[in-house]
Amino acid sequence: MTNSNNNAHQPAPRSSAGAQLAPKRRLNWNDPGVRAVVYQVVALAAVALAVWFLVSNTLHNLAVRNIATGFGFLNREAGFAIGETPVAYTPADTYGRAIWVGLLNTLRVAVIGIVLATLLGTLIGIGRLSKNWLIAKITSIYVEVMRNVPLLLQLFFWYALITENMPGPRQAHNPLPGVFISNRGLKVPGLEGNSLDWMLIGLAVAIVAILFLGHWGRKRQEATGRVFPLGRAAIGLIVLGPLVGWLASGASLTLDMPELKGFNFSGGLTLSPEFAALLAGLVIYTSAFIAEVVRSGIQAVNNGQWEAAGSLGLRRPLVLRLVVLPQALRVIIPPMTSQYLNLTKNSSLAVAIGYPDIVSVVNTTLNQTGQAIEGILIIMAAYLTVSLSISIFMNWYNKRIALVER
Repeated sequence: MTNSNNNAHQPAPRSSAGAQLAPKRRLNWNDPGVRAVVYQVVALAAVALAVWFLVSNTLHNLAVRNIATGFGFLNREAGFAIGETPVAYTPADTYGRAIWVGLLNTLRVAVIGIVLATLLGTLIGIGRLSKNWLIAKITSIYVEVMRNVPLLLQLFFWYALITENMPGPRQAHNPLPGVFISNRGLKVPGLEGNSLDWMLIGLAVAIVAILFLGHWGRKRQEATGRVFPLGRAAIGLIVLGPLVGWLASGASLTLDMPELKGFNFSGGLTLSPEFAALLAGLVIYTSAFIAEVVRSGIQAVNNGQWEAAGSLGLRRPLVLRLVVLPQALRVIIPPMTSQYLNLTKNSSLAVAIGYPDIVSVVNTTLNQTGQAIEGILIIMAAYLTVSLSISIFMNWYNKRIALVER
């Protein structure tokens, strides 16, 4: 009797093969995972089919009309001049060289515009929070007006103001020695000589050294509590770097002063009316948006930070610079990235006032060659590359200043 009860409670024997085999999962339309995979495959197939149709249809239409395709035209002679060339360029150069000049012009106005718009927008954003009634109202009016006037109209306004209301070269304004303002643009003294390249190299080395010193100074402060005087070291390196480059190259550097010859100036550096109008429009328009970003970032910091810092005897400007702005950066940086991207992409409006950016140069190229699709692809690739570069840098900086959670 006892043996029969023990046998009744024992589990049924299983084969070794059955113990190792897991139950098979059947494909069931009611399974959300199965439906998700099917939907993704169908969507991917639809996108691939649409791309294939567009590409094949385009190639067929081009072949019917005997229109050449490909990027071989980039190696042909351009045959047109460009008003502003950061690098050497002549009409005998290739279309590829001309497009490179246009891209450099776009990058030049974008980089300078981002720096100036950031400075101006930060000041205006802080001014909107000023306890001075007049400053707060003036900055508020600036923001509301500039944000609601289309950028293209602002570009037309500044270009007309410079070209129509400024005097000619013979009656040019001369506010400082060697500085002339006329309807031909701004003329300032320039530097010439073999030492200029060496000085720029020295400046670049100094900037890299400052970045390394800043990183080392923070680590040193975290380890020992001693603050490294980075400001004084940075000033010294910025002065010393170009000076060493100047001495190493034999100190061959001359000052080129602009002079009036005939109906125009010669010598010096020129800031053309097109560049000045485009830069002014982009900076003034974008700074109004940046001002709101800065204002909202500062207001996102708890008022207790102001009160705690004020209780230590710090003045309001010091509280803003040392306590509030470092915390506000975590809120400011993400929307600031969007404004930098907007400024870069809005620079394509330069074609309306004759500034030779990449859009203007490519338009001229495709009008001469008929390579419209390739030209549009070049513009898209250029702006995509620049925008992604800005986004990657700003995202890196945003992660660097983010709070580390424990």
